Amino acid sequence: MTDARLLTLGRRPPSVDAAADNLRQLVQLRWLAVVGQLVTILIVRYRLGVPLPVEPMVATVAALAAVNLVCVRLLRRREVTNWALFLSLVVDVGALTVQLYLSGGATNPFAALYLLQVVLGAILLEAWSAWVLVVLTGACFALLTAVYRPLRLPPALQGEAGSLFLLGEWLNYGLIAVLLVLFIGRIGAIIRQRDRNLAELRRRAAEEDGIVRMGLLASGAAHELGTPLASLSVILGDWRRMPAVQADPSLMEEVAEAQAEVERCKAIVTGVLASAGEPRGLAPEPIGARAFLEGLAEDWRTLHEREPLFVDLALDEEERIIADPSLRQAVWNLLENAREASPGQVTLAARREDGALKVTVLDRGEGFAPDLLASLGRPLQSSKGPGHGVGLFLTANVARKLGGRLDVENRERGAAVTLTLPLATIGANEASLRWTRTSAPSSS
Repeated sequence: MTDARLLTLGRRPPSVDAAADNLRQLVQLRWLAVVGQLVTILIVRYRLGVPLPVEPMVATVAALAAVNLVCVRLLRRREVTNWALFLSLVVDVGALTVQLYLSGGATNPFAALYLLQVVLGAILLEAWSAWVLVVLTGACFALLTAVYRPLRLPPALQGEAGSLFLLGEWLNYGLIAVLLVLFIGRIGAIIRQRDRNLAELRRRAAEEDGIVRMGLLASGAAHELGTPLASLSVILGDWRRMPAVQADPSLMEEVAEAQAEVERCKAIVTGVLASAGEPRGLAPEPIGARAFLEGLAEDWRTLHEREPLFVDLALDEEERIIADPSLRQAVWNLLENAREASPGQVTLAARREDGALKVTVLDRGEGFAPDLLASLGRPLQSSKGPGHGVGLFLTANVARKLGGRLDVENRERGAAVTLTLPLATIGANEASLRWTRTSAPSSS
C-alpha cells in the first residue's frame, strides 16, 4: 500500500456541547480541590499541630465529593445548562466559605481563592449569573471579615506566624496560577474544537446546497430532454417503415441501434426523474444484500457488455437491507469511476464486518493523485478536470446520510474505494424501516 486517505463521512458529528465540556472541567478541578483540601487539613492538624475542627471540615470535603458525583450523573445524561454550571460554582463558593470560616476567615491567605471562582464564572457562565457570582463572593468575603473562627497557632509556631502567612500566600498564588493556566487552556481547546466543528458544519451545508442545485439541474434537464427524445423516437420509427431503409439491411441495423440508444437515453431520463423524487410514493422494500449487489452487477454488465466485472460477495443469503435508490446509485458511481480508471479490470466485493456492510470497488488503474486525496469526496474534485468528481461526491454524501463512511486508499496497483454502512441504519429491521421511511436521503 503506497498511499491512503480516509474520507470519514459518517453521521453529522455532534456539535461540541460546551456546557457539558465545561462542567467536565469543573468536575476535574473539584476533584483536585477535594484531594488538596483533605491533604491540607490533615497536614495542618496532625503535622503542624494547629487545632482545627477536623470533623466539620472533612464533612465539607465529603459534601464536595458528593456534588461531584451528581455532576458526573448529569454529564452521563447530557442535562447540562447554564443553571447547572452556576449552581455548581455556588456550591464551590459555599464550601470555600465554610472552610475559611473554620480556619481564620478573611485572615486565611487562601481567601484569595474567591478570585478563582470569579474568573471561572466569567469564563463559563452567562453574564447575569457571572455578576451574581461576583456579588455572592464579595458578600461571603465581607462576612468572613467579621464572622469567623480564629485560627490559634500552637506556642511552638506563634513566633513564625508571619513566615507561615507568607508561605500560605505563596502557595495560594501558585495554586491559583497553575489552576487558571490548566483550566483556561482546556477551555480554549474546547472553543477551538467548537470553531472547527462549526466550520465543518458550514462546509457540509454548502455541500448540501450543491447537491440540491445539482438535483434541480438534473431534473430540469431531464424534463427538457424528454421532448426531443420522443421526437427522435418517432422519426426513427418512421425511417424503419420507409421502403428504402427496409431494403438496406445495414441501414436497418443502424436505425435499430439508434433506436436502442434513444430508448436507453429515455430510460436514463426516467431514472433521473425518479431519483429527483417524482414517483416516490412507495417506501423501499427489504431485499437480500447479496441479491441487491448481484442484481446491480448484472445491470452493470448488461450496460457494459464488453467489460467484465469480477464479483466477490462474502455475504449470507439471509442478510437483508433496505436498498434505497440512492444506495444503488452510490455503488453504481463507484463502478463507473473504477471502469474509467481501468476498463475490464473492475472488482465488486462485499462483506459484513463489525455490524456493518462493507462494499468495496477495486480497480487496476494508476490510483488517486496524492494532491487529490485530501479533497476527494468534495464537489467537483477530480483528476479528470473541471466539472468532474460529482459521482464520488454524491457517493460520499449518501454514505454520510446513511450514517456510514467512505474509505479511499491507493494500493500497490490501482485503488480501493470502500463504502461502509452500518446495518443498524440500512438493515431490514423495524427500526431501520422507520428510519428509512422518514429520513432516507433522496439521490441526486
